[in-house]
Amino acid sequence: MAETSSPFTHRVATRDDIPALTEVMHASIAELQKGFLNDEQVKASFELMGMDTQLIEDGTYYAIMDGDEIVGCGGWSRRATLYGANHTKGRDARLLDPAVDAARIRAMYTHPGHARRGIGRLIMNLCEKKAAEEGFKRYELMATLSGEPLYRTCGYSPVVHEDVPTSNGVTVPLIKMEKHRD
Repeated sequence: MAETSSPFTHRVATRDDIPALTEVMHASIAELQKGFLNDEQVKASFELMGMDTQLIEDGTYYAIMDGDEIVGCGGWSRRATLYGANHTKGRDARLLDPAVDAARIRAMYTHPGHARRGIGRLIMNLCEKKAAEEGFKRYELMATLSGEPLYRTCGYSPVVHEDVPTSNGVTVPLIKMEKHRD
């Protein structure tokens, strides 16, 4: 992915950032999915999305900054979990083999007040570059309907559409997508 100039800075997220990151995540889930999901699906999304502290512990999660304010976040993983938060069922901390497995692009969120200003592309560039440095030749992610246009623009192709059930019986549509490194 080509480098793009950005008015934003970035740094590796720390445990001290968790409250601010969580605030960005909640605002993003609640606002940016409107128009793609109904109210019940947006509410149910909180069961499938949110903070994954394993990414912070692994040093593969980034805080996107506008001055001193965290306005976006996202990361990548060398672990098998494709999506989800600390509380999401089905997590798998198994390390992936870059020779055969795809790195996971994970937990990308933009504060609604900063949407459509290049934060998503900045995160994608950071994640793909770092994963490539560790030898990964493919990338996978689980896209929300609101995130799919960005990922397509960044060269990702849909693999499978899934209606993921939540504990309250509401399903949330997600799209597994992949990209092969150039």
